[in-house]
Amino acid sequence: MLTNWENLPNSMKSDEVLYYYRILKKKRNSLIIKRVFDIICSGILIIILCPIFLILSLAIRIDSKGEIIFKQERVTKCGKIFNIYKFRSMIHDAEKFGAQVTKRNDNRITKVGKVIRKFRLDELPQLFNIFTGDLSFVGVRPEVPKYVQKYTNEMMATLLLPAGVTSITSIAFKNEEEILNKFDDTEKAYIDVVLPRKMVTNLQYIKDFNFFYDLKIMFMTLIAVIKR
Repeated sequence: MLTNWENLPNSMKSDEVLYYYRILKKKRNSLIIKRVFDIICSGILIIILCPIFLILSLAIRIDSKGEIIFKQERVTKCGKIFNIYKFRSMIHDAEKFGAQVTKRNDNRITKVGKVIRKFRLDELPQLFNIFTGDLSFVGVRPEVPKYVQKYTNEMMATLLLPAGVTSITSIAFKNEEEILNKFDDTEKAYIDVVLPRKMVTNLQYIKDFNFFYDLKIMFMTLIAVIKR
């Protein structure tokens, strides 16, 4: 659903955001269908995948100490901060030993973590985020608050919609870890190099958005995961 313009936070009320708001306002039907699809499909998948949840939970518990589910504050629609859920793929308290973005072959990744990250199984708990409405199956990947603080006025338009588990940007930047691996300062490289590039694609997604385009992106994501 699209939030009324007057109810948006002041940080989003700019001419740049208004341009994208008017585009989405013409696509209200697709937005309604998108939310209904998210609720029904996430609910069904949570039930069907219960055995997989159990198996992965046991594997993570046996492999390394720490919580099974990793929670991290991210930003979604209208700047709302929420806890994103993932199966833990890194050592306990990994953020104390490095950046909040991950390099390729990061030594903080556990043995089980390498496998579940390869096939994106670590993101399965996000089905609960989708069901509650903090995420959608397709949308701009949610950033941590400190990166959102670096957004330009135009980038803030990506917060008009719920963040997503996958996106056309996720597919295009599937080698993000390899890009970051070329830099000594991972955090700075992400903010100055990777984030601006990703935002070009993210903003284009808003222009191209419709429900059937979302289905296409989900299919493309599945193919990309299989080919990894």
